[in-house]
Amino acid sequence: MYHIAICDDEDTLIDELKDNLKQYAAETAKEFCYFVYHDGSELLKNYNADYDLIFMDIKMEQLNGLKTAEEIRKIDSTVGLIFLTSLKQYVWKGYEYGAVNYLLKPVTYGVLKMELNRYFARYQGRDEPYISFSNNNGKYKVFYKNVSYAETDKRNVMLHFEGQKQVIYKNMKTLSALLCSQPQFAHCHQSFIVNLSFVKSVEGLELLLTTGERIPISQPKRKDFMEKLTAYIGELL
Repeated sequence: MYHIAICDDEDTLIDELKDNLKQYAAETAKEFCYFVYHDGSELLKNYNADYDLIFMDIKMEQLNGLKTAEEIRKIDSTVGLIFLTSLKQYVWKGYEYGAVNYLLKPVTYGVLKMELNRYFARYQGRDEPYISFSNNNGKYKVFYKNVSYAETDKRNVMLHFEGQKQVIYKNMKTLSALLCSQPQFAHCHQSFIVNLSFVKSVEGLELLLTTGERIPISQPKRKDFMEKLTAYIGELL
């Protein structure tokens, strides 16, 4: 089932869009679950990391679609985004926020169908594993492949990804079970789990990551870690 959010301040357009989506679902045997919001601030407040596609009006009174998209991209770089607009001058601005495309109002079924076909042709089968969490800064959806490392932060864990570091309210034992279920993660230290694809070099009891960061390797874990790193690199060759 695909989770689709619609953010627009016109109820008439929302109803028409939902009717068209239901028609498309019936024709293609897809299942859609809908979430409706009337303003960008409402969408952000209730944001769900499971959204697959968002239809976003550009011009809304409280928080417009462009600003909303900017905030969404800080926490979710993967969700599909299609802008709705009657103003062509905003179209190119929308692409700065990773828009899949835009639809000019009023939206006809033929055009919607064409864009949805394009979207599903591009994204079908790309369901990569991810971790979703929330903290005092917001809600986040992060692909495992984009997590560079995790480190103990008092009773919680600091997750490092895409130039950010965010606290995830889980202890290291719990997060370790999640991360190490993926073949590219390994413990290099009691307090650190690293994504092996980010390891640039090993220098004594330190790892140099492709991000330029350095993290420690503990002596007790060094042998096991090096075996895992060697095996991982070997599978890539």
